Amino acid sequence: MNASSLAGLQNFRLDAAKQQTGDQMAGIYQHHEKEFGHLIQGSAKLETLYSDCRWAEGPVWFGDANQLLWSDIPNNRMMRWTPDGGASVYRHNSNYINGNTRDREGRLVSCSHGGRNVVRTELDGSVTVLADSYRGRKLNAPNDVVVKSDGTIWFTDPGYGILSDYEGFKGEFEQEGCYVFCLDPATGELKVAIDDFVRPNGIAFSPDEKRLYVADSAYSHGADLPRHIRVFDVNDGNSVSNSRVFCVTDTGLPDGFRLDDRGNVWTSAGDGVHCFNSSGVLLGKLLTPDVVANVEFGGPRRNRLFICATQSLHSIYLAVNGATRP
Repeated sequence: MNASSLAGLQNFRLDAAKQQTGDQMAGIYQHHEKEFGHLIQGSAKLETLYSDCRWAEGPVWFGDANQLLWSDIPNNRMMRWTPDGGASVYRHNSNYINGNTRDREGRLVSCSHGGRNVVRTELDGSVTVLADSYRGRKLNAPNDVVVKSDGTIWFTDPGYGILSDYEGFKGEFEQEGCYVFCLDPATGELKVAIDDFVRPNGIAFSPDEKRLYVADSAYSHGADLPRHIRVFDVNDGNSVSNSRVFCVTDTGLPDGFRLDDRGNVWTSAGDGVHCFNSSGVLLGKLLTPDVVANVEFGGPRRNRLFICATQSLHSIYLAVNGATRP
């Protein structure tokens, strides 16, 4: 997501939420459905782990290393946090990495604004370019990425990284649209999976991989444009069908998101993290003092939600676990 395009959304923060009273509010939690109470730890506090980013994004948990990696895009670096060592710089000159995930072999897969490509960090530390063009034209600026259990890599390409020199290098759009791509790294085949988004952004599969969720964050470029998450049925052969709007955020817009092991969607928004059940019903909100860009489940039991929010990395323990991933 482009940080500067969200500057106007800062006004959404907590203003409306703080005006609410009664049992709808409980500290940092805003309950919309009773079910939300079973997903949170009421006594858990929001912990700020680091606050010196320009725009925090792309968190990914490495359980085998007991660490979280995330991107600080405008500072052109990737950060690392560990329970014992706190925060430190993981990679200088990251080429404006945004979204991150792991493949089925535990390797880091990243979307690079600067390179306009998707890259993989090998176990020896070397970096392999997996995709940088489609039909002979440069990709826009890949944004977020997820790896399916069959090894295919699905990523969004909205082009935020080429709109200015703040989070990449200003450049021209060469693709005819902003697509969701599916890459088979075994064969190198890259295909367009979805071609009708305005600004496709966050992306994730349901725990059983029968559904694909993709955010459209075009609201950052106009109040009449989408700020919703769409959901698709995943078919054999890695095609998708039956597109429908899954949810709309009532404050700010959805950027990155993750699913828990019950199929609930925890998405970024203007006033914090919104939790929707698998039917798209808003269960509740976890309110933060700054606009959220992305989230990730981590910790030894994947019951700790890490939150990249503007300049900060926050975390909070929940009563639910993240969906199993590498």
